[in-house]
Amino acid sequence: MLRGQRIITIILLLAGLSTAQAGNLPASSYIAAFSTSLDTSLQSKLASVVNRLGLARAAQNGKLAVTLIDITNPSAPKVAAINGNEMMYAASLPKIAILYAAFVEINRGRMQLDAATRESMTRMIRVSSNEDATRMINKIGKQRLLEILQTGPYRFYDPATNGGLWVGKEYAKGVAYRRDPLHNLSHGATVLQTARLYYLLDTGKLFPPELTRQMKEILSHPGIDHKFVKGLKQRPEAVIYRKSGSWRQWHADSALVEANGYKYIAVVLAEDPQGGKWLERMIAPMHDLIVRPKYAALTR
Repeated sequence: MLRGQRIITIILLLAGLSTAQAGNLPASSYIAAFSTSLDTSLQSKLASVVNRLGLARAAQNGKLAVTLIDITNPSAPKVAAINGNEMMYAASLPKIAILYAAFVEINRGRMQLDAATRESMTRMIRVSSNEDATRMINKIGKQRLLEILQTGPYRFYDPATNGGLWVGKEYAKGVAYRRDPLHNLSHGATVLQTARLYYLLDTGKLFPPELTRQMKEILSHPGIDHKFVKGLKQRPEAVIYRKSGSWRQWHADSALVEANGYKYIAVVLAEDPQGGKWLERMIAPMHDLIVRPKYAALTR
């Protein structure tokens, strides 16, 4: 059994319980969805994709983490994950956490979503602008950003789930202002915590409808043609909301994908010089498991 499969149910239960503590999420719609949502069929199929692509050893060695979540029925998501709570260096992927924190402050009236801020955040996400990411970190405040990620109802970085999304360094030269306390990473993620953010955003749990729409708009129309985006060119029905990252041998991609009435979340983290190519090769067969299941069965 690949590492992470045996503990995924516990991870998801903890994730669901931590997000319900504020009392503003009905237990029937959130705790139930995430504490009982491991889908054994999807788990087996995801493992088959990893094996077929020759990536099982990378997963066994902790060099690959992946989750695929079918949220076509948002009240009953189907979850599959390999190394789901393994926190890894994630390069620019955690810029999605900066975006989330900015919208928290906008929702609370502490920041204005003016044209300049929207354009800066859009560049940060779509073309992964380091300058704009650093600008937003400082606009939010470094300590305030980490406070948002570690506290409140959602806790996208939580020791109970082995960490999660972390931004402890500007996207610029210089030293980290605070590395994560569990793994000493400057920019880190787990695939499940990243997927939780997409799920809660898309189901309207994070923000009011207009802010939800605007955050999704910023995540849409990816500006860099690699990894998931390049792999999904073979699937023109896919509408992609996405944040990726690469630095040296670390490669990451994450996306909410809508296609033909289906909807899923995919997140992959890899540590290998060829990791970007891994992600490009993985996403189409993962897509097919949700959107084209008959085709996927024929090509196993």
